[in-house]
Amino acid sequence: MRRFGWLVALGLALALSGCGYNDYQRLDEKSKAAWSEVVNQYQRRADLIPNLEAVVERQANFERNTLTDVIEARAKATSIQVTPETLNNPEALAAYQQAQSQLGGALSRLMAVAEAYPQLQANQAFRDLAVSLEGTENRITVARNQYIQTVQEYNVLRRSFPTNLTGMVMGYQEKPAFTVANEAEISTAPRIGMPANTATEGRPANR
Repeated sequence: MRRFGWLVALGLALALSGCGYNDYQRLDEKSKAAWSEVVNQYQRRADLIPNLEAVVERQANFERNTLTDVIEARAKATSIQVTPETLNNPEALAAYQQAQSQLGGALSRLMAVAEAYPQLQANQAFRDLAVSLEGTENRITVARNQYIQTVQEYNVLRRSFPTNLTGMVMGYQEKPAFTVANEAEISTAPRIGMPANTATEGRPANR
């Protein structure tokens, strides 16, 4: 009798494995890990902004509205609570991404305006922050792409036969796609770094 029980258990294990059960578990965990990295990189960007604000505020006559946009966009982006359930909620995921995209756009505009201020460009703290922000944007793009690819794999598994049957039996739903307003943003990080000529120079601009 005991042997029969083991055979049944073995048969169920093989059936679940052959129908994609293990793949569902693997991709679900992989998507959660990829999403955590996306959130970590967004948080890293948000953590850099207070220092950027402090440096820019010391620049005389800097366009206050541009800095205010960054501060407000950061406040909105960091106010949205992100939980594991967010991954299965298309509306919550879209709201979070929209807030992060608005923050990225505000930072891009600030850096574009900053090019008109030679003293700010020559400030070492500002230069260091610009490099850190651009590096973070690149890491955000890489992390986001990894998450998108993992979700695509999961959803293909959910739609394919016979693994779709396992998904229906186990109650696995398709994961919402991670989209942006401009699809080109998925593979291209926003340009928020220093201009090439100032980023490579190690001396202040001539007055």
